[in-house]
This record gives sequence, C-alpha cells and structure tokens, in this order.
Amino acid sequence: MYIANPIYDVVFKYMMEDEKVAKLFLSIIIEEEVVELAYSDQERIIRHPTPEKKKEGNDAGNNEDTFFTVCRFDLFAKIALEGGDFKVVVIELQKAKSVLDIVKFQCYPGLYYQNRKNTYKFGYEGDARQIYRIFLISHEIDVSGYPAIKVENQIEDVSTGEILNVPDNEFITSLYHLSWIIQIKQINQHIQRRRNDLEKLLSIFDQENVTKNPHILDVEDEDFSEACRTIMRRLRMAFESEDIRKEMELEDDYMKELQEKEKLVAEQAKSIQEGAMPH
Repeated sequence: MYIANPIYDVVFKYMMEDEKVAKLFLSIIIEEEVVELAYSDQERIIRHPTPEKKKEGNDAGNNEDTFFTVCRFDLFAKIALEGGDFKVVVIELQKAKSVLDIVKFQCYPGLYYQNRKNTYKFGYEGDARQIYRIFLISHEIDVSGYPAIKVENQIEDVSTGEILNVPDNEFITSLYHLSWIIQIKQINQHIQRRRNDLEKLLSIFDQENVTKNPHILDVEDEDFSEACRTIMRRLRMAFESEDIRKEMELEDDYMKELQEKEKLVAEQAKSIQEGAMPH
C-alpha cells in the first residue's frame, strides 16, 4: 500500500487536519482518550518563497506560490476521565527536522503562560490548564535505543523525599508540563518489536519503507490495527493529491537550502574556533 511520507511537514499537516485522525494520533501517544480537539489561533508557521519567486525577487508574503512549512500545532484537547468526567489541556505538537528548532522549543511555552485565555477551561474560569508537549524530531539527541520517551515531573516532600501521588491537583499540574519525544531516526531500529500501540503507530514514520521516490512509503496494511488504518487511509489520500506532491518537492528544496546554511554556519564556527586557539 502506497502512502505519502509523513516525515514531510505538508503531509503531516494534512494528516492532522482530519480531527478523527488527530484525536487518534494524540490519544495513542499520551495514552489518554482525546474526545474533542480545537486548534488555537497561535499555530506557528514559517513562510518560505519558492525558488522561482526568489529569482523574480517578489515578496514571499504576497504571492500564492509561497511555500508553508508547519513547525507546530497548538491545540485544546478535551480528555475523558473515569466516571464520565473530563479535563481540558493544551497540547503543543512540534515537529522538527533541524537541530536549530531546539531553540524554538525552549521559547514557545512562555507564550502560552502569558496568554490569559489559555489558562482556563472553555467556559469555566478559575481552572488552570496543564500543557502537554509532543516533539517529533528527525535529528539525533544522544539518547539512542528509545524511539519514544516520556518526561514527567515528580512531586515530592522536600523534607523527606517522599513521592506524593497527587496527579489530579489542578494547581500543581498547571505549573509544569508533560513531554513526549518521538525520535524518528530511532524508529526503524526498534519498530520490529511493536511492543505496544504507540510503536505500531510510529511505523508510519519508518523510513525503511521509502520507495525509490522519497515522498512515498510502501507499507503493509495488515501490519496496522483497524484504528491505525484510519490514519493510513488519510495518508493514502495525501499520496493521491497532486498539490501535496508538488509541495513535497518544494519542501525538498527548502531543506536542501537549510542544510547548506547549517553546514556553512558549522564551518564558520570551526574556523573561528581554530583561529582563536593559541599557536
């Protein structure tokens, strides 16, 4: 079965625009049932002109051929709890191909804490929201052997060191965020184990399935659960879209430029360091 490669931002964005698919994708990662989603008005994107428009010298922000690469999604998620209750959290979903995006990851949380409307449930003033942060990264972070990592703070008694079990305290949970890190390059090394639903889901990013065309993955439909096949059908639709195929080509051009810039910056830094060393 051919599907579009979701490592491309345009494909991943197309996948997440389907609410049913997005709820399923997020639910599997955070291991909680997302029953309702709403995108905020703070979605961050990078505008980048196509090579043709750059040659013409046109303003990238004033033409229809501008290429958009989505870096992050900000969502409000309604999550089901036991007993029929629910909670509302903010989910920051960020996808990065470059190590330079780490700087952006460090800057974004403050924007949410500064925005008053992001600190309350829909229609319920006084209830603080916890922030969930999900990172999908394509570069190495020196934590090998783990395709998916969860980072969770502990609450403890300062005097005794006793770990306190107060996970539903709204005041405390609103003061810190939970994080999940998905290492795309680690997936193809460990996905054969498929130990849980998350590792099965992550195989949609397995670049071992790339065909001769890097935009296309060839996957076996029976390798996925019925729930995950909903996501596969969405990626199949992306594969069949001519517009998305064109944007993937533009994204290739953008990434090539970015890699060349990163290489130049690294060479300049090395030159400066060598020049500063005593002889």
